[in-house]
Amino acid sequence: MSIIARVLALSLLALSMFIFPQEVLSSASGGLTLWWRFVLPALFPFFILSELLMAAGFVHFFGVLLEAFMRPVFRLPGKAAFVVAMGYTSGFPMGAVLTARLRQTGEITREEGERLLAFTNNPSPGFMFGAVASGMLGQPTLGILLAGSVYLANLIVGFLFRFYRVMPSPQQPRRLPSFKKAWQEMKTAQIRDNRAIGQLLGDAIRQSTTTVLMVAGFMAFFSVILRLLNIWHITLLLATFSHNMIQIIQIPVFQAFFNGLFEMTLGCQETIQALSPLHQQVALIALIMGWGGLSVFAQVAGLISGTDLRFSSFIVARALQAIIALGLSQLFLLFVKVPTSSLAALQLPGTMPLWWNTWHLSSLVFIESMAILLVLALIRRPLR
Repeated sequence: MSIIARVLALSLLALSMFIFPQEVLSSASGGLTLWWRFVLPALFPFFILSELLMAAGFVHFFGVLLEAFMRPVFRLPGKAAFVVAMGYTSGFPMGAVLTARLRQTGEITREEGERLLAFTNNPSPGFMFGAVASGMLGQPTLGILLAGSVYLANLIVGFLFRFYRVMPSPQQPRRLPSFKKAWQEMKTAQIRDNRAIGQLLGDAIRQSTTTVLMVAGFMAFFSVILRLLNIWHITLLLATFSHNMIQIIQIPVFQAFFNGLFEMTLGCQETIQALSPLHQQVALIALIMGWGGLSVFAQVAGLISGTDLRFSSFIVARALQAIIALGLSQLFLLFVKVPTSSLAALQLPGTMPLWWNTWHLSSLVFIESMAILLVLALIRRPLR
């Protein structure tokens, strides 16, 4: 973007905020409410936990054990498995945070970091099961279908990206996991990071607070931008133009789609209002959740700005995951019977039960993800 275009865009944004102060206030408040109810309980505890586990050598311990699975399947080191599990556990942008950390410490190469970034950023389980399936669709059972579509599409993208920028390297013999070597690696990592427990905990909380507040700022800011775009009918103009090109799709559907391209939650909400058939609602919601939204894109771009990771690979991965998730959701609907009654949105639970449900579900996803990866590594035999 040229300097003149940037100045004009910022001037228009500032003018819009001065003209519509109440709309700015309400949209920013809505973004922060969403952050408080869903993002903070899903991210903050796991931000602190990930910092502590990395300092304690947990990543190095499982890195040795999972090398036999991660290397041949995804062309990634075993340490990447921790990022994969945490990405599924906590949602956006945990995968980007940990990928940037591994790249900054030299644990992964540039190409490995871009492969890892491509498939470790997803909506949180609490958001898919609680906010979308139960709250918006009024069908809690659809949470399994939506999460399955998004997560399986994510794994497919991860496998496809094993062919991304493959560098020739000497063939290394594949050995079965060694608990002794894993324990030694963990002890070595603890010796290198010789901070006292008090300093370690303080650093973890400080770093986690900074990151989670940055996420809150991005969510509030993009909520304001999207609200202003709707006030100025920009998304409506895009929807009308798209409808003229593809008349079989109605304008409200295109409008929900474009809102979802900017912000995932609003796109999901408008999808429920714009579409009546359940299979169409599920298709567009899966597409939007696979994409993630420009708000998430901005968060990831900010988090990897201190590294040499290329952002273009992340954009390609999100587009691939969105398309694959849409197709998988329709395939799953062919084999899953979902009740068609009571599709009205349910009331979301209160703050404290929601906090506990989010933490509980995320914890289960983390434990199950690490357990599955570990079992796959243990049962895998060396390839000849």
